[in-house]
Order: sequence, then C-alpha cells, then structure tokens
Amino acid sequence: MKYLRLHPLVIGMLLTGFSVPALAQLGQNLSVDVRSLSMGNAVTADPPGISAVHFNPAALTKLKGLHTDVQGLIANFDVERQFSAPPGYNVFGYSDDPLVCNDPADNPSDICTDYKGVVNGDVEYASLYVPILKKMVDLGEGWPIAAPTAGISYNPPGSKLTYATSVYAPLMAGFGSEDGNPGNFMGQQIAIERITYLSPTIAYEVNDQLSIGASVGMSYQAIAMNTGLRFPNELIGAVRMIDEKICKQFRDNSNLITDLLLFGICNAQEGMNPFGKFGQLEVAMEQSLSPSYNLGVLWEPNEDFGFGLVYQSAAKMRLKGKYFINNAYAPRELIRGLNTSTTGQVLAKILGFPDFIPPTESGLVSMDLEYPSHVQAGIKYKVLPNLQVNVDVGWTDYSSWDKFKFEFDRQISALKIAKLLSNEVSDTSLSLPLGFQSAWNWGIGVEYTFNDRLKFRAGYEPRTSAIPDDKRNTMVPINNAQMFGLGVGYRFDEDTDLDLSVAFLRSRDNIPAGTSSLANKDGVNNLLLNPYAGLNVATNTKILILGLNYRTRW
Repeated sequence: MKYLRLHPLVIGMLLTGFSVPALAQLGQNLSVDVRSLSMGNAVTADPPGISAVHFNPAALTKLKGLHTDVQGLIANFDVERQFSAPPGYNVFGYSDDPLVCNDPADNPSDICTDYKGVVNGDVEYASLYVPILKKMVDLGEGWPIAAPTAGISYNPPGSKLTYATSVYAPLMAGFGSEDGNPGNFMGQQIAIERITYLSPTIAYEVNDQLSIGASVGMSYQAIAMNTGLRFPNELIGAVRMIDEKICKQFRDNSNLITDLLLFGICNAQEGMNPFGKFGQLEVAMEQSLSPSYNLGVLWEPNEDFGFGLVYQSAAKMRLKGKYFINNAYAPRELIRGLNTSTTGQVLAKILGFPDFIPPTESGLVSMDLEYPSHVQAGIKYKVLPNLQVNVDVGWTDYSSWDKFKFEFDRQISALKIAKLLSNEVSDTSLSLPLGFQSAWNWGIGVEYTFNDRLKFRAGYEPRTSAIPDDKRNTMVPINNAQMFGLGVGYRFDEDTDLDLSVAFLRSRDNIPAGTSSLANKDGVNNLLLNPYAGLNVATNTKILILGLNYRTRW
C-alpha cells in the first residue's frame, strides 16, 4: 500500500468536516501545546504555563513575575483512501466506472468485465489557505511546516491579578492531491483553519486554594475547497440509457418528430454519464475577526489534589469570499439540446432549468458558521509523592454543525438542475448536510518526577467521533481515533523549563457501499456530494506530532 507522507504543523481534518472541517473532534487541541499532548490533553486541573489561556485561564495565577513561552510543532500526516466495487455493483445497470474498472473506453459492454480491485486515492500533500494571497497553497510532498506559537504573562509583585496573551491554533487542517486522483471528488484541495492571534487574559487569585480567570480570543477563520463534482445517480444513468439506446438510432436522421418526442435530448453532442465529471467547484471564505471567550476555575485544596473547569464559548461567524465553477461539456450540451426543441424548451421551463450553461461561473459566496462551544473538567491527584495522575472529561457541541449552507450572490446553472433531486439545493444556495453529533471525550495523563530537574509524562486520549455512521466520508479521514502521548520535561534552573513531546494519533474507517449519504449511498434522491455511490470506501489515517517548548521567567 502506498502511504502519503505530509508534514503539516497540525492537521485536523472536514470536511469540513468540511464539509470540512476534519476530524472526529476536528483536530481539537492537537496544535495548542506540547506538554498537553504528552498528557492526553488531561490538563484542565494542571494547565501548562501560558497555554492555560486556552486550557484554563484560572491557572495563570500560578505564574509569578514575567513569563514567556515559545514552542513549535511538526507533524507527519499519513492518509490512505481506498475505493472498491462490491459484488453486484451498478448504477442503473451500468458498472463501467473508470474509477474501479479497467475496461477500455471503447468497450461496447455496459457491465465491467475487469475490475481494478482496491484503488488507492491517497492524499498527496498538505494545503494551507494563505490570507494575504487569498488562495490555497500546496506545500508539496515531503515539505514540513514549522509553525511556532508564543505567549507572555505578567503578575505584578504582590498582586492577585495575572495578565497574559498567547498566539495559537485551535484548529488547522489542509490536504490536497494531483489531477486524476480518485479521491478528488470529495475535495482535491481542502483547508480549514482557526488561528487565535490575540488573547487578552486576566486571572484572579481569590485565595490560596481558589483562582478564576477569563480570556477573550480574537481569531482568524478560513475555509477553502477545490473539488471535482460527479453524480453517479440513477437518474443520470437513465439519461445515459436514453442517449445510448434510443438517441443512437436517430442521431444521424433526426427530424422534427423525433425532436418533439425526445425533447431535443438527442441533439446533444455529448451524452450524460453517471461516472463522468460534472464540473469543478472552488470556494474560499474567511473572517478576519472572530471573537470568543474562555472562562476557567481552578481549586487546589492541598498539594496533592486539584480540580479544574473551563468553558470555551461558541463563535458565530459570517464567512465571506469568492467562488469559481468550471462546468463540464456534457451537462452544457444536455441543456443546449433541450433548448433546440420546442417540447424541450417547455420541459426546461417546467423544471426550472437554465436556458444555457456557460463554461465558467464566478461570484461572491457567504455562509454562517458557528465554531462549537466546549466544556471540560478534570482532576489531578498525586497517588505517590513523585507520581501524579490527571483525568479529564469534555463535551463539544458539534451538533451546531448540522449543515454548512453556501449562499451565492447570483443564480448558478448547475444548481438549477441539481435542485430537482435535493431539498438542500436552490438556485442560489447549496447546503452540505453534515449531521454532526455532540460528543463526550476523556483523557488520562501520568507525570513521574524523577528528580528536581527531570520529569517523564505519558497520556492517552480516545476520541469519539462526532460524525454519524450515515454521514462518514473521505473529506474527514479522522473518525473514531486514539491518541497516545509521551514527553519529558527538563528544568535547567528555577526559572527555565524545556519540554519535548511526541504524540501519535490513529484512525481507521470503513464505509460499506450504500451506507453514507455523504459518500456512497445508492438511490435517485442521493445526489448531493455522493460521488462514490455503490462503492466500498475506507480510510486509514496516522498522525505523528513532535513538539518542543521553551519556558522562562524573567
């Protein structure tokens, strides 16, 4: 099997859910802090340094004087996507899908005689959306990304107040592949990112046992996608049958009678094919300022026990950007053929079809997006004088990602056709029904103090999928997942600490043919974003993250 090797700083996948946003838990907390990764992100009661701005701002009261925190992460991200035809595979009697069939294009048979077996459509490189360029940039296979984060905190002498700010990425994801990749029909390029560039924070020490804190995050949010479109649908299979079985008889000797009876369909120079490409869609949207806030409480009644609680608010946004559509030749010819016939013109008016489909369409697009709220609570407990155990439980409101609705500034030809088979489509809008579910997760971390300078850490975090079984797809190649972390901390002196961590996340997903309406569901009404109808789909994702953190007090 051929594995792709990417090196993004932190990739949490989409589709995007992207549609984007990938991504059981969508890469949550994978790119925030090095020490937290090594503890399975079970750090609410024991936040690491200035990263407490995110994990629990109340813990900043533990930092006395002026502190700075600089860290960097590098990730190796391997994603394998596989497609195969099950026994009896067909779409309206056709099975010669070139994605899984080796038969030559001039083979007269509608039934595939030589299947390819398992077809790999691996992700090939990382993609990022660059705000200044306002476009996605492919990094190339094997190119690493080093994305440092930094923070600073200050506690005036004798004061109960601590002030801080930090730069970090709560969510970052992006991948891409070359033309011809079988996976391109669910995102040839995808990028989703949320970067907190300013996070003014204040923490107050109520007494020796109790602290509270709050931070306001000012973030940049972007979503971008470039995807091929195809619709292996029963209705389009019926159109192919009419073109190949009926129109073929009249194409060379058509007349007024055949035009009227066949609505002019036979006048198209290229017929529709359920396995053909319908077009290419590019969308890029962003919001420069997306505010949110974190509220935290830390209670430490003694040196052996602590309890932490944090609430990370939702962030409601109105993303705006541009779109570009490249319409394929076959659907353009179908509409042209209809409009060459009187009955075809009447049928097109009844169905609301456009008068013609241009080769390209472009304009402005927008969508409402809510970054989901998150609640997490945890404890730390020293079971031995030199052995501490942390346990956290968290809940994320991913039900707010029920659907992503793209709203266009004008009517789009392809949507006028697609709306016949989907309630999620209108002349000027396209909804991606994600159906995400709010999910509970937990994590555990262990820290062993070897001596005054050296500490060893280990963590485990099983991640429950937020994606229901009937919505799984290759845009989000992280479903149920497990993350393992290891780390070591070294104290150079009483003011300087260095942390080195490694984390490994793995996720496998099998989507049997006909089980997901966002990947491979059969039927007439499964049209939207269902490009692998009738095929078995599988993904295998492995992420290896390395991180180094340097903290010092001035």
